Amino acid sequence: MTRYAAPGTEGALMAYAPRYGHFIGGAYVDPVRGRWFANPSPVDGQVFTEVARGTAEDVERALDAAHAAAPAWGRTPAAERSAVLLRIADRTEQHLEALAVAETWENGKPVRETLAADLPLAIDHFRYFAGVLRAQEGSLSELDGDTVAYHFHEPLGVVAQIIPWNFPLLMAAWKLAPALAAGNTVVLKPAEQTPASVHYWLGLVADLLPPGVVNVVNGFGEEAGKPLASSPRVAKIAFTGETSTGRLIMRYAAENLKPVTLELGGKSPNLFFDDIWAVDDDLRDKALEGFAMFALNQGEVCTCPSRALIERGRYGDFLDAAVARTRLIVPGHPLDTDTMIGAQASEEQLKKILSYVELGRKEGAKILTGGRRQELDGELAGGYYVQPTVFEGDNRMRIFQEEIFGPVVSVTSFEDFDDAVRIANDTAYGLGAGVWTRDVNTAYRAGRALQAGRVWQNTYHAYPAHAAFGGYKQSGIGREGHKMMLEHYQQTKNLLVSYSPRKLGLF
Repeated sequence: MTRYAAPGTEGALMAYAPRYGHFIGGAYVDPVRGRWFANPSPVDGQVFTEVARGTAEDVERALDAAHAAAPAWGRTPAAERSAVLLRIADRTEQHLEALAVAETWENGKPVRETLAADLPLAIDHFRYFAGVLRAQEGSLSELDGDTVAYHFHEPLGVVAQIIPWNFPLLMAAWKLAPALAAGNTVVLKPAEQTPASVHYWLGLVADLLPPGVVNVVNGFGEEAGKPLASSPRVAKIAFTGETSTGRLIMRYAAENLKPVTLELGGKSPNLFFDDIWAVDDDLRDKALEGFAMFALNQGEVCTCPSRALIERGRYGDFLDAAVARTRLIVPGHPLDTDTMIGAQASEEQLKKILSYVELGRKEGAKILTGGRRQELDGELAGGYYVQPTVFEGDNRMRIFQEEIFGPVVSVTSFEDFDDAVRIANDTAYGLGAGVWTRDVNTAYRAGRALQAGRVWQNTYHAYPAHAAFGGYKQSGIGREGHKMMLEHYQQTKNLLVSYSPRKLGLF
C-alpha cells in the first residue's frame, strides 16, 4: 500500500499553482474580463486553486495565436512532428506519478487507476500517433500515359477541442495526439470541473511545442465553449461529453459547415451467458470482475457497463456472486493505492447520482447493495462519495434507459440469445457493450448483433490506441483512436496533372 501526500503538502510529488490563467501563444495570460472561478477537490470538497473564467474575447485571442502558428506547424516535416509527440510522451512518462496524483486530486478517482490506466494510456496515444504519422503515405493514380492524379494529406488548420471531466489527461491525449500529428494547431477547452490537471501537465511539456500550436482556454460551456464551437475560424470541432451538449455542438458546427467528431453518452449492456458459470475457473472470476467494472472511475465513464443482462438459467447464482464481489470494492482515500473507488468528480454529479438512486426506488427497482452516500470520516468528510449500487429491475425503467454516470448498475435477466440482443439494443445509445461466454459462435453472433461501436468480448474497459472507439445511435459521430483518426484531422488535396503538351481539341 502506498499513500501519496496531497498536492502541496509535506512529501508531495507535486503542487498546484494558486492560479491558472489561459495558455495562449505559448504563455499564460489573465482573462480579458478579469474573472476567475474556484476549483475544489472532490476528495475533501476544499478549493485548491483558481482558474481563469474565459469568454469570447479569450477564445478570439487563442484563435489568433493558433492561426498564427498554423502555417509553420502544418509545413513541419512529418518526422519532426512525430519526434515532438515522442518527446511529449517521454516527458509525461518521466512525471507519471506526479501527474497521477494531480489528476486524482482534481477528479477524485483512485490513484491506482491514474497510475495503471489513465497516464499509461495517454502516453501510449502520443507514441502511437507519432508512429502512425511516420507510416502514412499519399497515393498516385496513373490515369493514362500522360495523366496522373496525386493525393496528398494536408492538415485542416485550426481545430477546436472540448474535453470532459471524467478523464482529463487521457481525453486531452485522445484529442491532441492525432490533431498535432496531422499538422493542426489546437484551441482546447477543458471541462470547468477539471482544468487544473491539464495545466499542470502542460507546464511539463509546453517547451516541447512551438508557441501557439496548443492553446488552452478555461471556462464554462455557455461562456467559452459556445464561442469556440460556433466560431467560423475553426476547421473542425471535436467534443466528448453528454448527448444533449453534443446536439448543441452539432448545431453550431452546421451553421458554419464544419466537420465534427462527437463521442457522447452511453447506457452500455453487459451480457452474461449461462456457460460462463459452467466452470469455477479464472474466466468465471474474470466475468465477476467484468460485472464490477461499473464502478471503475466511480462509474463516470461513457461506456460504463451500467446494464447487466444475465441469462435466466444461472441468474441467481451469478447475481449472488456478483453482488458479493461488488461488496468487496474498497472505498477510501483516493491517494491510497488500496482504494478501489474514490470520489465523484463534483458535488453536482453526486447529487445527480443520488437523485437517480431515489428514482430507482420509486420505480420499484430492488436495491441489492449500496444505494446511499458513502460517509467517510476525518479529512474526507466533505468529499463526494457514493456506495457502489446494484439495482434489480426491468429494462423499461428510467434507471435502465438514462445515463446516470455514477457507480450504479441495473440488472435484469434474459431468456435466450434473441432476448438478450433485443434487451441490449433497446436503448437510445450505442457506445459500448460486453459479451461474456465460453462459446465462440455465441460471442461472434452477439458481437455482430449488438448496436454498439465497441463490443468487448470476455473483457471490459480496455482502451488501446490501435482500436477504434465511438458510438452508434445517440452515442455520437466519428471515432477516437486508431490510425483512421489521423485522416479525420486532415483533408485530401488532389493534383490532377497532365504531362501531355497536346490540347484536348475542344476549343
